[in-house]
Amino acid sequence: MALQTEKLYLSGEWVESTGAETIPVVDPSTEEVIGAVPAGTAEDVERAVGAAVAAFPAWAATSRAERAEYLRRLQEGLAKRAEEIAVTISKDVGTPARIASRIQAALPQTDVATYVELLEGEGPEERVGNSLVVREPVGVVAAITPWNYPLHQITAKIAPALAAGCTVVVKPSEVAPLVVRLLFEAVEEAGLPAGVINLVHGHGPTIGEALVGHADVDMVSFTGSVRAGARVAEVAARTVKKVTLELGGKSANVLLDDADFASAVKMGVANAFLNGGQTCTAWTRLVVPADRQAEVLELARQAAEGFVPGDPLDPKTKLGPMVSAAQRDRVREYIAKGVEEGARLVTGGAEAPEGRAKGFFVAPTVFGDVDPDSTIAQEEIFGPVLSVIPYRDEEEALAIANNSQYGLHGAVWSADQERALAFARRVRTGQIDVNGGAYNPLAPFGGYKRSGVGREMGRPGLEEYQEIKSIQL
Repeated sequence: MALQTEKLYLSGEWVESTGAETIPVVDPSTEEVIGAVPAGTAEDVERAVGAAVAAFPAWAATSRAERAEYLRRLQEGLAKRAEEIAVTISKDVGTPARIASRIQAALPQTDVATYVELLEGEGPEERVGNSLVVREPVGVVAAITPWNYPLHQITAKIAPALAAGCTVVVKPSEVAPLVVRLLFEAVEEAGLPAGVINLVHGHGPTIGEALVGHADVDMVSFTGSVRAGARVAEVAARTVKKVTLELGGKSANVLLDDADFASAVKMGVANAFLNGGQTCTAWTRLVVPADRQAEVLELARQAAEGFVPGDPLDPKTKLGPMVSAAQRDRVREYIAKGVEEGARLVTGGAEAPEGRAKGFFVAPTVFGDVDPDSTIAQEEIFGPVLSVIPYRDEEEALAIANNSQYGLHGAVWSADQERALAFARRVRTGQIDVNGGAYNPLAPFGGYKRSGVGREMGRPGLEEYQEIKSIQL
């Protein structure tokens, strides 16, 4: 990958930032600088928002069929670049190539296709008594996205926003921003009108806050930490604009006593360690019957030790590095905290994995006998760390699952699907999988409690970007 400083994309053109400062981008497996992005300025934000404001009336007036055709072409552009997208994200985030191809490159195509399909369905108008209820685009949207799924987190926002008739300013994470160029090349190729979608790079406290607080931004869609999300909501409140937040998770994976433990543990470890554990939906709390914990820990140990840290570009690698030195250090500190608080270290640990002194690697780690109120059971670690928590009966299992400030995802396993479904209904979380149920891009995605506000994906995801108007006849 050639070393270059990326540009901004404003009003349909690649342009330089008005500032001179740049932010280096580091390959987490080699610790080498592989690129840079501009540290954007308040003037860059003004230009981006101005472009979106100017483009909004014409874009909002386009038909559903026209918007569907633009999105179809965008999907085709992403599909054409899938291999390059996967390699770029492997270098930028550290995602193993096998995962980058299957998820990081493929899921954004699904995000866009979902809204092509929805636009081709029935329109958003309905009659209620003597009123015609219509849905209209909310306006200019600021989409602020994280580094762990750097393309999917953008397409999950821009696809419904564009489908709704909104114009957008994208602010990606400065930690892993390089794949965004490929997205905007596909935007250009799709022929989207100038100003409909714009790109600014920079630091969150400067560029992010300028976008969130801008009077001409009608909505903010943010994905990131609880701390940053709370700040977004605070700043946005000053101009009383709509905000959706997709924040953290600490999902419980509950094995009821009649579950297929071998399958459930194997899938549970894979889920917890997906993308190095840098996944908001990761099932990082494995809740199991106390009298079968020893069996579970042995299964989890075997599964975890199959995640050997390695070069993310090697197709055999299942566990890459953390995205940054700061993230590596943070995860290792949590592992040390788990030991300090009395959890049983089954495998892994806070030391660098064997043969991986260079790069931001963390050993795949499993803890047993974890106290459900302990730090590693309560706080989002965002690394390959699994906490196994024993329970005495089903009611205690439910209490443990709901004992969290978060409520984003989860799982439950039982030989009796109706029993598992009944349990799932009582878990306070935005999504939950029963016996490994597959991800559905047409279903809404979002969280309870501090996991966020609002929904992405499916029809509810589209409706987040719409205002409701009642017209009395």
